[in-house]
Amino acid sequence: MIIKFEVKTTTPMKLKTFLRNKKVSRRLLAKIRYGGGEILVNQHSGRTIDKVNDGDIVSLQLPNEEFKQPIEASYVPIKILYEDDNFLVVDKPPFVASIPSPLHRTDSMLNRVVGYYALQQNKDIIPHVVSRLDRDTSGAMLFAKHRYAHALLDQQLQNHLIKKYYTAILTNRLNESHFSVNLPIDRKPGSLIKRAVLMDGKYSKTEYWVEKQIGDMAICKIRLHTGRTHQIRVHSAYIGHPLVSDTLYGGKIKMPLQRQALHCSEINFWDDFKERLISVRSELPNTFNKLIQKGGK
Repeated sequence: MIIKFEVKTTTPMKLKTFLRNKKVSRRLLAKIRYGGGEILVNQHSGRTIDKVNDGDIVSLQLPNEEFKQPIEASYVPIKILYEDDNFLVVDKPPFVASIPSPLHRTDSMLNRVVGYYALQQNKDIIPHVVSRLDRDTSGAMLFAKHRYAHALLDQQLQNHLIKKYYTAILTNRLNESHFSVNLPIDRKPGSLIKRAVLMDGKYSKTEYWVEKQIGDMAICKIRLHTGRTHQIRVHSAYIGHPLVSDTLYGGKIKMPLQRQALHCSEINFWDDFKERLISVRSELPNTFNKLIQKGGK
C-alpha cells in the first residue's frame, strides 16, 4: 500500500514537519522505517531531516500487514454504503457480530469484509474495524482499509469527532423533545453481559431528539457522545423508556421486531485525504418501518 502526498508550501520545510502536519504519528513512522516500508521524496529515499519543497511528491510505502490472529473469510454478500481507497462503510444487518468471538468465529462483519476483498484478490487491504455495533443492532459500520487510515480515524475517535447518530424506538411517550442523559455506566455486578448506571462507572453522555410519537412509542434520533457498551440501551432503560423489544433491559417485544429497536442511521467523519466531511446514511430496516406503520400495536 502506497500513500502519496503533493507538498504545498511557500517555504521549504523538514520532511518530519510535513509528515507531522499530515498526522503521521511517530509510531507509524517507526513501523514504516523498521517494518519493511519506506518514505520516498520524488521517488528517492527520504530522511525526516531532509527538506521538501512546493510540488514535491512524498510517498509512504506502508509495510505489509497481517491480522494478529487469522480471520477466516466469509463470502456472505455485504451491502456497501460508501467506499474509496481508504475507507469502507457497510450496512450491518441485525443478528451478526461485528468481530469474531468464541461464539461467532467465522461469520462476523469482519469475516464478511475479509471475504469481500478476497474475492477481489486484493491482498493489500487488511480491514480495521473503527466503529462496532452490538450483534442485534443494525446500521452503518465504519472500516479503515490500511493502518494509516485507521490511525487518522482513531485520532478522531479519541477527540469525539466521529459523529454517530442512531434511530431508536423507545417504550412510552416522552415529555421532552430534546434532552441529554449524563450518567456513568459500568458492568453490572454479578453479570458478564449487562451494564448499568453506577455512580463509580465511566462518564457517559447520550443525546436524544424526539422525532415522532406513535401510540405508546417514541421514535428518537440519538447521538452518542461517548461509546460505552450498551450505552443507549442502559440510559434509555434507566429513565424509564427501554428500547422496544430489548428484553435484556426491560423492553417488551413488539412484532415484527424481535431484537432491540436500535439502528445506526448515520455516521460522519473527516476524510484527511480528500479534506472534506464524509456523511453516510443507512435506511431503516423493514421491521422498523412495519412497526411504525402499525403504530406499535
